[in-house]
Amino acid sequence: MKILLIEDDAVIGDAIKSSLEKADYLVEWAKNGLEGEIALTDSQFEAVILDLGLPKKHGLDILKNLRSKKNQFPVLIISANENIDNKILGLDLGADDYLAKPFELQELHARLRAVIRRTNQSADNVIQFGPLSFNIKDRKFLAQNKELSLSKRELNLLELFMLKNNRSISKENLLEKLYSWDEDVSENAIEVYIHRVRAKLKPFGVEIINRRGLGYSLGLQTP
Repeated sequence: MKILLIEDDAVIGDAIKSSLEKADYLVEWAKNGLEGEIALTDSQFEAVILDLGLPKKHGLDILKNLRSKKNQFPVLIISANENIDNKILGLDLGADDYLAKPFELQELHARLRAVIRRTNQSADNVIQFGPLSFNIKDRKFLAQNKELSLSKRELNLLELFMLKNNRSISKENLLEKLYSWDEDVSENAIEVYIHRVRAKLKPFGVEIINRRGLGYSLGLQTP
């Protein structure tokens, strides 16, 4: 799962990025408002963690511009400004949650999971597809009650398919969501990971289907 962190404080940003990466998130870190806006234009994310008091462009301006373009992915505001008017304005502009600094990283993780869960209309932490289940909180896949052994990139790939609720994802979108903007990768890299994940899903009757002209999605093998 690819997360955009827009935070100018080096200490806070590094702590958030490191903790999320340990939880197997792919994190792109923009260190000012302008970098954040460029990243939102160039890449696709499952969620955004947004500071407000940013240099070069204020976080509320980024949020307002984002929602004006009908981008609906979840936004979690983090800010040292606990003024109630700021909180109300941020939520009214389209933020999904507001977390005041300082905070515990465990709470940040929990709130991030919650806004992602709400966006994907999952009533609990588990998403199901046939014999395959994904626990958003633990970030683990089970197939017929057996945990799948997946590399970080394989986990992120399969997670994308589960969160898309069986909608097709183009190869270009997969590249954007699985890699940072500064990583030099080819479309063949996606093929390699799709092949590996296919092999791990096959014994459980789940497959990755290539829908010509549309992209890839999960499917169930017919008997």
